[in-house]
Amino acid sequence: MPQTSAKTQQSELQAEFQALINDAEKLLQHAASLAGEQADELREQIQRNLQRARDILGAGEAVVREQSSAARQAGEAYVQSNPWQAVGIAAGIGLFIGLLLGRR
Repeated sequence: MPQTSAKTQQSELQAEFQALINDAEKLLQHAASLAGEQADELREQIQRNLQRARDILGAGEAVVREQSSAARQAGEAYVQSNPWQAVGIAAGIGLFIGLLLGRR
């Protein structure tokens, strides 16, 4: 369930950034021809989109923290219940990395 939420938030964030980019492009294209009120309105719209993107990014950060905390706790629980397997896995990974680095 958390992965679905993260994917949804990621797609929302991408949509917000796309809207922000589109608004910025409009502002650049029409910068010379816009009157003061029109330019102010477009700048406000860009600021609103940027704030929404920041809010979504903040929510996504919370989801990532929760997922990483759950993964850390699961890892700790596995190591505590299977210490020798964890040592063996760590040794195997170390050997593999050593072999990769030794070939350079």
